[in-house]
Amino acid sequence: MLRTSVFILVAALMATPTIIQEVGAQDLGTIDFKTSAKSAEAQEHFLHGVLLLHSFTFESAEKTFKAALAAEPDFFMAYWGEAMSHNHPLLPERNPDLPRAVLKRLGATPEERLEKAPTEREKGFLAAVELLFGEGSEEERATAYSKSMGELAASYPNDAEVQAFYAVSLLGRVRFTRDKDFRIRMKAGAIAENIYREHPDHPGAAHYIIHSFDDPVHAPLALTAAYRYAEIAPDAAHAIHMPSHIFIQHGMWDRVVKSNDASYAAAIRLWRKRDGLTDTEKFYNDVYVWHALDWGQYGQLQRGDYEKAMKSVELLKPVAAISKASMAKDGPRTMAARYIVESEQWKTEMLGDDATPEEVFANGMSAVKLGETETAEKAEAKLMAMYDERKAKDGEDRTRPLGIMAKELGALVKLAQGQGDDAMALMKEATALAEDMGPPAGAATPIKPAYELYGEILLELGKADEAAEQFETSLLRMQNRTLSLRGMARAAEKSGDAEAARTNYEKLLEILGDNPENPSYQEAKGFVSEGE
Repeated sequence: MLRTSVFILVAALMATPTIIQEVGAQDLGTIDFKTSAKSAEAQEHFLHGVLLLHSFTFESAEKTFKAALAAEPDFFMAYWGEAMSHNHPLLPERNPDLPRAVLKRLGATPEERLEKAPTEREKGFLAAVELLFGEGSEEERATAYSKSMGELAASYPNDAEVQAFYAVSLLGRVRFTRDKDFRIRMKAGAIAENIYREHPDHPGAAHYIIHSFDDPVHAPLALTAAYRYAEIAPDAAHAIHMPSHIFIQHGMWDRVVKSNDASYAAAIRLWRKRDGLTDTEKFYNDVYVWHALDWGQYGQLQRGDYEKAMKSVELLKPVAAISKASMAKDGPRTMAARYIVESEQWKTEMLGDDATPEEVFANGMSAVKLGETETAEKAEAKLMAMYDERKAKDGEDRTRPLGIMAKELGALVKLAQGQGDDAMALMKEATALAEDMGPPAGAATPIKPAYELYGEILLELGKADEAAEQFETSLLRMQNRTLSLRGMARAAEKSGDAEAARTNYEKLLEILGDNPENPSYQEAKGFVSEGE
């Protein structure tokens, strides 16, 4: 059993999301992973590396497994660990040549490498990895790897590490299958839950529970793990952030903000020391700074903390100015667009050819709200062209959020032109696309949720009861989202249901706190005060 406390530099942590950490004692959780290592030093490095893998701290894990090999050059499982450090199970494949090169250092062929396995269990781990980094498409290899890990798990039902890596291998299949009936995620979550019951300080158990149940329906099953994960591995920055996945699903905006504030603090400390980082480490550090600010801003906007939400945009600008990571470079503009849509502080501006889809959408929505129909029509045309171009290049699956925004903006333009039926038809298409994307995870994607906008359009068309249905669906998908709560209250008021209106306005006030400058607060306070 090991709870690591070693001094190392934790460099770029390749995860979504994860944050860079600095030199310091590392408390990463507790595991029991027996191997055939002959050297106590090599085994200690190995255990530390596995703990890092469980918290998706991949670049640091690579260095740690290399340290294990330096202590014991023929340590079989250290090669497995180093190869695994080049794989992010939940994201598109990185560079498969890197883990393949690691395996070739162990032996020239899979057969030669497997012959070196000291035990059947260790042979099982390597046999699975041979499939993951072998021949075939990425989907085929991920599927074969998971099947092989499932066979190993069946042979070692009481081995927490075998079970944990099987669970995360299942999660690695979700992006290919889309798992609409949740079958794969529920299986992974059940395995992780079993580990968690027996090993409550296992970081992978808590981590994989969160990923398994990261949707509006199942998020309550992960709340305990969300509270615990940061306690299990307080020095893994990904563990600081991960609870916010579940806090967002519960609409716990204060906790969303706190989690990501802590993640940003960890990331920016190392960013300020970037001269000592490699280009790869700089790249991912930029991504992690962006990710913490991006998720944190979403929580700030839900609380109506517009000043802090705009400060998040400003905090990212120094990183964006020198970053080579597109997400970080475009981050301030995309976050500024989200700010406009969420705060409803409408404004239009000249956009360059490099405008993000979110910028184009926010500009078009602002134009509709400000009566600038020509500008709105141009934004709609640009957004539709961006959608068609990316759809042809990347396919439907990867462009659904952009497709939703294009239809949403088209609906707003039709509404402004007095074509209500056409606006509703486009919104039905937009909500169908949103449903096809599956349940939302994280900040709203796209920046204006389709069901919420459909409800707002229906309210403008005098269809309060139908609008209420859309807002209700929006809140089922994104609990405690403030603009959907306000929409529910407005729909209830227009339908003559004062009690329902009051309930939703009171909930809105609870989220916004004492925020007299906020228009939604003023609206809610005014209604509630009248009824007192």
